[in-house]
Amino acid sequence: MRIGLIDVDGHNYPNLALMKLSAWHKAQGDAVEWWWSDLVYYDIVYMSKVFSDTYTPDRPEPLNADRVVKGGTGYAIRTENGREMYHPELDPPLPPEVEHIYPDYSLYPALTRGTAYGFLTRGCPRGCGFCHVGPKEGRCSVKVADLSEFWRGQENIVLMDPNLLACRDKWELLGQLGDSGARIDFNQGLDIRFATDPRVVEGLASLRVKCLHFAWDNPKEDLRPYFEQFSRLYPRKDPSRKVVYVLANYNSTMEDNLFRIYALRELGHDPYVMIYDKPNAPREVRLLQRWCNNKIIFNAEPDFCKYDPRKG
Repeated sequence: MRIGLIDVDGHNYPNLALMKLSAWHKAQGDAVEWWWSDLVYYDIVYMSKVFSDTYTPDRPEPLNADRVVKGGTGYAIRTENGREMYHPELDPPLPPEVEHIYPDYSLYPALTRGTAYGFLTRGCPRGCGFCHVGPKEGRCSVKVADLSEFWRGQENIVLMDPNLLACRDKWELLGQLGDSGARIDFNQGLDIRFATDPRVVEGLASLRVKCLHFAWDNPKEDLRPYFEQFSRLYPRKDPSRKVVYVLANYNSTMEDNLFRIYALRELGHDPYVMIYDKPNAPREVRLLQRWCNNKIIFNAEPDFCKYDPRKG
């Protein structure tokens, strides 16, 4: 068969589902390529979309295929009453034989050279209202793979797990990561509530990481004791090694946003503002992001109330 692939979000980040579908079809002897023209006939065209229409508009289905298969979180998100809601029936999982195959990294040669991408765990117990992980993957963090399923000696490993430290098998998985000797990037962040156990801190400190990512999304939850404890135990004191995502424009006031930013800075962490529904966010929130995330500006003017965007 001839298989066509469409990464609806673009080619700026590897689409893991398409990489696995490509690997599986190639193992069956099928010809796989990026869809490029209606002049070419395909048996199947797969369209994968991770982000909602707010960030990635959908594209028309190709006309030159016997079958078009659309999947991904982006197709299952619908805006209802001003909120994005996830509908799992619109996002069927990959078959097990596809889900657990070694990805075809050749689809994104520039992005995956020397880097492996994958999930060791799925699910998260938090159930945050802005997050689609709970409805999609469940409210329990469970192991779904060993590292060898998607890593074969690459220098870098990018983990997309939503809450690895909440998994009961975290010790085994941290051990696999440590034994790899690779540089680890927890790109979805770690849960600070599970990161204050001295054994967890020791495990994280043993890994090769540029920095660790955490999150303080809910302003109504005081996480200062957790961040203080972690800062005290973690041997790397440079704030740039301990980045914390701060969610703004979702059930938070500017006072809530600034409280978290100032508290994290005082506790030795590096705050990084993430904006919910950024296209519709107030200008003040977008200026807050610019002030906080540009560390030259952030360090030059530590008080947001004195920040003058006209001065750059």
